Amino acid sequence: MVLTMEWKQGTLVLLDQTKLPLQVEWVSCSDYRRVIRAIRDMEVRGAPAIGAAAAYAMVLGWRQCAAGAGKAVAPAALLERYRAVKEELDAARPTAVNLAWATNLMYRAAEKGTADHCSCADLDARLEQLARHVYEQDIAVNKKMGENGAACVPDKAVILTHCNAGALATCGWGTALGVIRTAWGQGRVERIYSDETRPLLQGARLTVWELMQDKIPVTVITDNMAAWVMKTKGVNMVITGADRIVRNGDTANKIGTYGVALLAKAHGIPFYVAAPASTFDFGLAEGSRIPIEQREPDEVRRFCGNYSAPPDADVFNPAFDVTPASLITGIITEYGVLRPPYSESIQALQAKVLKEEMDSWKA
Repeated sequence: MVLTMEWKQGTLVLLDQTKLPLQVEWVSCSDYRRVIRAIRDMEVRGAPAIGAAAAYAMVLGWRQCAAGAGKAVAPAALLERYRAVKEELDAARPTAVNLAWATNLMYRAAEKGTADHCSCADLDARLEQLARHVYEQDIAVNKKMGENGAACVPDKAVILTHCNAGALATCGWGTALGVIRTAWGQGRVERIYSDETRPLLQGARLTVWELMQDKIPVTVITDNMAAWVMKTKGVNMVITGADRIVRNGDTANKIGTYGVALLAKAHGIPFYVAAPASTFDFGLAEGSRIPIEQREPDEVRRFCGNYSAPPDADVFNPAFDVTPASLITGIITEYGVLRPPYSESIQALQAKVLKEEMDSWKA
């Protein structure tokens, strides 16, 4: 299993995913703004991995706030500065809800510690322990999702996936690729087709590389080949990850996912989404309200460092699109597989999550 990040003596070390598959390089982040840069530049990417990186960034942020304030300052006086750290992190990539989920979790822990009259040192230790829990819990959640999702995988499965929702997008194992890994271990997968996922090629660079590491048969295709591959290559399942899922089941994921879902519907192929509960935005009613990140025009104008379009060409470059719930067969979570009507199954999921959160705070 690919390692995406590691916490080493107060430094967050990230696998630089912009260099894959040709180079394996690591980025050391000793302050929270370096983590923000890593998130914005997609050195770390994928909603769950961004969430874990943000949790560790909040530890670094607390330490920077405390160091700047001096030893005599009380934790309560640091909360305002700490909120500013949280808001900077939240702005790094607005679509992936796991980022704000993690920063909220860390900030609420700091609030609770302050209310409990913890010292700065004790609160520092609590925050570090919580960030480590976010990291470790993500791997456990992904493996549980893999077990739940594998039950949806047909025998002799030929699966098409888009972008990268594997170990590289998480803390380990993966969401969509975690399901594939589990089903492969059960002997039920014949082949994976991976869309390149333009313009940044996360499918070609990351998913294909990652599956090859595990010796899972994979074929890379350009995005505009997906329809013909579905028609001619026996694809019998599509599975992707997600960056945000709202209350009615509409799902934001890497740009191109909506088109793949439409193609799957046209060919009668079940389309599944795999995502942890932390990817659900229970505060948004439907997908049109999801903020869609717009990225730099040169990501489209350039290819491998050279212009592939006129340098002054107008560019529309949304990083994500939204797949309507009506196109989604099921949403695979650590709590089970959600089915339509999603307004009901997601409400039930929210109740479970809230109960667990309340129990954890009581403890």
